[in-house]
Amino acid sequence: MSRRRTLGTKKKIALLVSAATVAGGGAFVMASTSNAAPTPKSASESTVCLGLATALGNNQKFIADQRANPDAQSEARIANREAVVAEIERKQEASGCAVGESAQDSQTAQPSQPAQPAQPPTASAQPSQPAASAPAGNGGGAAASGQQVCNGSTVTLSGEGGAPAASSNQFPAGTKLKVTNLDNNKSTTVEVTSVSGSCALLNNAAFEQVREPGKFLIRRALIEKVG
Repeated sequence: MSRRRTLGTKKKIALLVSAATVAGGGAFVMASTSNAAPTPKSASESTVCLGLATALGNNQKFIADQRANPDAQSEARIANREAVVAEIERKQEASGCAVGESAQDSQTAQPSQPAQPAQPPTASAQPSQPAASAPAGNGGGAAASGQQVCNGSTVTLSGEGGAPAASSNQFPAGTKLKVTNLDNNKSTTVEVTSVSGSCALLNNAAFEQVREPGKFLIRRALIEKVG
């Protein structure tokens, strides 16, 4: 006759503990996988985030300047730009960017290129002759018609609504500027209608006329004073 073996209570408990340990290990592996580091942003996503960060920084700088040097219109300007800041932060969240992250033009113009050491002048150099396309600097408002201005500046949006227009900290209201995106050769000519914290910022409508799809920053821009 064959004997049927029966498992004792202790052996049953041991088997159950072993099975639970294996299942727990699988759960740990799954949890570890789900908590893995997020995938780095693609180049296009990084450009979107950088553009929004620059736009946010421009508006925050403008607000800070208005508070430091207030005038009769400062309160209204600040309220308007605070609404713009809120809209940019909403776009940052929708685009998967760090909400509230800001950057200034001077910090983002060439983020991937280290500063180049100054080169000593050669014997043939002629430092006494100014370059033909010297930047307008803070005197950009006095630039002649057709002259290139805001040299080296990146272009972002101010976040303001309305018909295509620009804002500037160098040109008075009524000045007309032609902005060309050299990456797609699209241009727009707009009138400066308000003050900002940068040489030339485009409002939403104007920026849409020259932007590349999905980008909020124009690195290679040609800005000319016209009219």
